[in-house]
Amino acid sequence: MSLVERAGLWTEDRKAATREAERRMKAGDMSVVRLAFADQHGILRGKTLMASEVDAALKNGVGFTTTMLLKDTSHRTVFPVWQPGGGFGMKELEGAADVVMLPDPTTFRALPWAPHSGWMLCDIYFADGRPMPLCTRQVLRRTLGALAERGYDFVAGLEVEFHLFKLEKAKLGVGDAGQPGEPPEVSLLNQGYQYLTEQRYDEMDPILEILRTNLVDLGLPLRTLEVEFGPSQVEFTFRTGTGLEPADTMVLFRSATKQIAQRNGFHATFMCRPKLANVMSSGWHLHQSLTDRKSHANAFADATEPLSATGRHYMAGLLEHARAAAAFSTPTLNGYKRYRPFSLAPDRAIWGRDNRGVMVRVLGGPGDPATHLENRVGESAANPYLYMASQIVCGLDGLERKLDPGPSADTPYEAKAPLLPRSLGEALAALKESAVLRAGLGDFFVDYYLHLKQAEIARFELEVSDWEQREYFSLF
Repeated sequence: MSLVERAGLWTEDRKAATREAERRMKAGDMSVVRLAFADQHGILRGKTLMASEVDAALKNGVGFTTTMLLKDTSHRTVFPVWQPGGGFGMKELEGAADVVMLPDPTTFRALPWAPHSGWMLCDIYFADGRPMPLCTRQVLRRTLGALAERGYDFVAGLEVEFHLFKLEKAKLGVGDAGQPGEPPEVSLLNQGYQYLTEQRYDEMDPILEILRTNLVDLGLPLRTLEVEFGPSQVEFTFRTGTGLEPADTMVLFRSATKQIAQRNGFHATFMCRPKLANVMSSGWHLHQSLTDRKSHANAFADATEPLSATGRHYMAGLLEHARAAAAFSTPTLNGYKRYRPFSLAPDRAIWGRDNRGVMVRVLGGPGDPATHLENRVGESAANPYLYMASQIVCGLDGLERKLDPGPSADTPYEAKAPLLPRSLGEALAALKESAVLRAGLGDFFVDYYLHLKQAEIARFELEVSDWEQREYFSLF
């Protein structure tokens, strides 16, 4: 039996998708295909295969070392893989053993910026066909299954802020290598604070047009391109999708944007708050709703109310567990510098109708079939599979317990409500104690994630910062 058969995936739909992917490879005269999986940070890793080898990979996958799933953001392995159980109680992690990335043929795309190259996202399996529990795409798939059992499908749209800079010096000297290496030197593409002005947009149009053309040719559901408030800051939005599609769109978008920018002499970063004078923080606003699987109607829409009872309970779950879920929506140390009062970013777990200072913004109204929630809590660097999975888990708890979100907040930075975490460590502490997220994502995965991110914090705390040097070097 092939791996795809052992995994129970060799359905008629899968066979048809495989044939279509193979047809497109031949029609596009592909010479290579990139097979990529999203690691624990939402960064795409993988291998590039000759086109002649892809048919076998679609059936049996391609092996890679498990240490790829055990690294922090500096690419350091933070688990003792040579110990019994890989240092984490899993026999399959010992000795940097292999697991398999199995291409999902429904995700096949031709790369417009890399002629003769194809691209497929992969899920991670053990060789015996079991899903790998640390695969973040599988984590989201499981939560989508739990939601489906309740009779709903997850619908999401993306609103993503990021920065585009002119690349001045790539820092590729021998002395620049490291873990991580030296960041590049960049310059601005425009000055800031002229939010949505056409002049600023036109200053960035050369690279924005290159990005637009390639992203559309890639098949991503791009809606708008906008200049944001800060210098060299932009925002792209994408049409809504169902299930895995929005998360797949996000990982492809980020990776594609960085590749296209670099090829054209620019640097794109989804880092929340770059250490550059006058720049603004970048957020990822996740628009979401549920669709009733029987009627296909928007479960958040109501004929007479701004938000249905289902929507209110779901939203209450997001608010109830916001502090613990922040570990997934804002997974970097840098991202917590965005949670500031009076900054168009939330600083506490509250909701409001069409209010940009709250955490969850209700959009739509009575009788509006497009009624949905906009969670403004996330950073653009978040792993989309974990961000969305955590939303579903928290929302489902609100539905199960029929939680009440309380009244709308008209003064979001003064309302009495639980404050969002002020640091990644604070968010991890809340996640550690969260019975709901542990039940929804599994103790094994949560403990793995805590270990991974705590190692990142420990490494950060050993570094001497610019602030410490300024504060103490002359004083003492």
